[in-house]
Amino acid sequence: MLPMLVVMTGVAPISLYILVPALPVLAATFQSDISVAQMTVSLYMIGIACSQLIMGPLSDKFGRRPVLLAGLGLMVAASVGASLAQTLPQLIAARFLQALGGASGMVISRAIIRDLYPRERVGAMISLVVAVMMVAQMLSALAGGLLEIAFGWRAIFYAITIAAFGSVVLIAAALPETRRARVTSGGFRGDVGSLLKDRTFIGYMLCQVLASQIIFIFAGGGPYIVVNQMGRTTAEYGAWFAATGFAFLMGNVFCVRLAPRYQLDRLIWFGLALQFGGSLLNLIWSISGINQAPVFLFGTQMIVMVANAIAMANAAAGAISVRPEAAGTASGAMGFLQQGIGALVSQAGAWLGGHSTTTLPLTSAIVVLSIACAATMLLLVPRRNGVVKEET
Repeated sequence: MLPMLVVMTGVAPISLYILVPALPVLAATFQSDISVAQMTVSLYMIGIACSQLIMGPLSDKFGRRPVLLAGLGLMVAASVGASLAQTLPQLIAARFLQALGGASGMVISRAIIRDLYPRERVGAMISLVVAVMMVAQMLSALAGGLLEIAFGWRAIFYAITIAAFGSVVLIAAALPETRRARVTSGGFRGDVGSLLKDRTFIGYMLCQVLASQIIFIFAGGGPYIVVNQMGRTTAEYGAWFAATGFAFLMGNVFCVRLAPRYQLDRLIWFGLALQFGGSLLNLIWSISGINQAPVFLFGTQMIVMVANAIAMANAAAGAISVRPEAAGTASGAMGFLQQGIGALVSQAGAWLGGHSTTTLPLTSAIVVLSIACAATMLLLVPRRNGVVKEET
């Protein structure tokens, strides 16, 4: 089951990053501005957000397996179309459909984990899947660059087509239906209505979504701070940013180790406390001017990222456990907000980093997000000896 969960979760984000090195080549090939070529990435992210809002509820209604196979089948067809594209608009449209189908794995994998595991194990399983997937995701950009150099940019889409088709075959052959038999038949409107009325779900969901925005805002502002403010090279920024990615990976590994011994809510609060402590320390460095050197800015941000991984995984587990029979809908809503708000927050981060002479605006925003995460848990999630009662 673990390899299948990793494959279905990773096929969409890996397909996102594998094309990034070829963007300048696409602009030159189609004689277009780089900003237009960038739409193969930006519209892909919009496709991921839309897919999660659609595929999650469909998996609650029709089952995980058929919706997942249909989504990945769409990705295969769109990948073939992308490999045959003769114009940039055709390629952009194919990429949107590719994301729309491929992201079904991201949302449905969380629902499958909730179907198979008890509430206190869900956070660990999500962390385990994310940890394995991140290793592949970190290597995808390198793989894309090598494929483009050796065989041309179309080879990237040949590789995506083969990977997506292999995923369909693997899931068709080995994945059973995991959706629970529904006690009620409220449907999509009933699921959404009941979730939106549940303070516990809203609290967990907002905690997860707000925690994820720390990643987006730092990724948006980081390049401008390192290159423009600190006068370092883009390569040096890439190395430091990779270090924060490694810290996020280690946070997921720690979560896997800690989950069997501690309750879910306790792990969330541990992650939030460590996240606030790291972000506050970075703010202090900003006020004193110390973190104008990358080692302080990124070194402290690595603490935040370790904590961020622990808080996000367990908050996601809490959100999809409030109503297990509507886990797909809950997962989809959470993923949609995460990606949709993230697109705006990353732009805000770029503005904060590019229109200031210190790191203070960016680190202040991260502190505010850390406080907001804790506030959602404190104000919305009831404390019942660390355990929130789940429906059966």
